[in-house]
Amino acid sequence: MSAADMKAADPAAPASRRTEVTGPQPPEGTARKARSIRSRRAGELLPYLLIGPTIVAIAAVFLWPLVKTVIMSFQDVGRKELWTGEAAPWVGFEQFTTIFADGAFWDSVVLTVVFMAACVIATLALGLAVALMMQRMSAWARLLVTAALIAAWSIPLMVAASIFRWFSDSDYGVWNMVLAKYLGLDFQGHNWFLDYKQGFVVIGAVVVWGAVPFVAITLYAALTQVPKELEEAAAIDGVGAFGNFRFVVWPVIKPVFQMVATLSVIWDFNVLGQVWLMRGTKPEPEYEVLGLYAFNKAFESNSFSQGAAISLITVLLLSGVAVYYLRQLLKIGEVE
Repeated sequence: MSAADMKAADPAAPASRRTEVTGPQPPEGTARKARSIRSRRAGELLPYLLIGPTIVAIAAVFLWPLVKTVIMSFQDVGRKELWTGEAAPWVGFEQFTTIFADGAFWDSVVLTVVFMAACVIATLALGLAVALMMQRMSAWARLLVTAALIAAWSIPLMVAASIFRWFSDSDYGVWNMVLAKYLGLDFQGHNWFLDYKQGFVVIGAVVVWGAVPFVAITLYAALTQVPKELEEAAAIDGVGAFGNFRFVVWPVIKPVFQMVATLSVIWDFNVLGQVWLMRGTKPEPEYEVLGLYAFNKAFESNSFSQGAAISLITVLLLSGVAVYYLRQLLKIGEVE
């Protein structure tokens, strides 16, 4: 065999498998760090993605109606525009000037503030008293009281109004019977709603009766956080019951009490259903609280823009209370 044939029979040399590098490559540690940063960013975005649907729902239920109310308050929306969807004319601040010039508006504001203050004071006093009694009860008695409070709290407003209308009925009412039969007072056939002051006592009883359970249970939960060691030390030092509450119990429950008081102010300022139901859906002018004034303007007078303007004014009046409530929540969070 010739040299040429042997050269042809030899196997071909394998090709060199070299990776062609087109540019500088980052070290392995840098790549791992970049992957870690991307993973961390994805983890930070996950909570926002989870609460995204809730934020959209809240915006649809609360934010959009508020925006619509603001727009309507600067327009003149009548029944035609409301039913046909036509664009309502813009009138600027005319609705607000009309409302502020109406004496009935200021009467309703004063009436609402006075009624709200009376209901809040009564609710907080009774709620705190019930909470203090629950603290000193046995376990089974506390369980019964808690069940009764929850039952009272869960009763619908219409049912509660019907019960209190029966209590205050002029012919068959329980209150008139008790006052006439057991106290000897001349209340037989007495109509509580002829005098609006007495009528608001009955309506206020409905409001307080429905609000006391929440206040009592919340304050009792706060009372359970008072350290027993401090109370025992105060008793050893000779501090009485009032001093113990003032210097030991009150500083602990004060943030919760302020939060409950703020919520009560917001709720009682917006009272409408109790007045509406207790007066048979046709309240007299003497019972026209701010919410009822807005309702009458919007639906009785067909001035929907004035109703929206009054609602916006109510929101502005309560905005300071809402800010205070948020500050109390933040303070409680800092303490915890």
